[in-house]
Amino acid sequence: MITTVIFDLGGVLVRTEDRVPRKKLAKQYGMDYWELSNLVYRTESSKKATVGEISADEHWKNLQEELGLDDQQLQRFEEEFWGGDVLDEELIDFIRDLKADYTTALLSNAWDNLRLLMRETWNIDQVFDQIFISAEIKLAKPDDRVYQYIIHQLEGEPGEMVFLDDFEENVKAARQNGINAIHFRSREQALGELRELLDADLDQAGEL
Repeated sequence: MITTVIFDLGGVLVRTEDRVPRKKLAKQYGMDYWELSNLVYRTESSKKATVGEISADEHWKNLQEELGLDDQQLQRFEEEFWGGDVLDEELIDFIRDLKADYTTALLSNAWDNLRLLMRETWNIDQVFDQIFISAEIKLAKPDDRVYQYIIHQLEGEPGEMVFLDDFEENVKAARQNGINAIHFRSREQALGELRELLDADLDQAGEL
């Protein structure tokens, strides 16, 4: 029986639906869209922030120094970088309904400011029974230790859990650790697969 449903955040609950703001920002700094994204997400500074070795503020300061920005320019940079990101309210409502019958959890590779954003910007922290943030637990997907950690913290069997993530390597790692996993490509596709899994589980239980 599935007892626990675990969601990723970036690329699943919060997605870049409009790339125009980030494309404009990239052009302003002589980069393309992916170069800019990599500058924010995939530098050594970002990797350290993701596992809590430095804070989100320290990461942005590193980026500020690299680009030669003053404080106002950095603030505008951040606002424009996130300008096309949208919280999927329909998916959040689905999770709220799910919480009545299942343990709900979040597992996100994210910096140390995510919990504050969830509480004060999006007001979604209460949607989850458990929240696991890489900067807080000092481990990032797809490290096997992440999955073993959450299995232990959730106090269940991995086969009773299902995880939704937009990165295939994270999905594969979850499966290798015994967790059911769905590769998120769209809300409709992912929830369709999740409903099939939960319905099949309920049908099987009804036959016992």
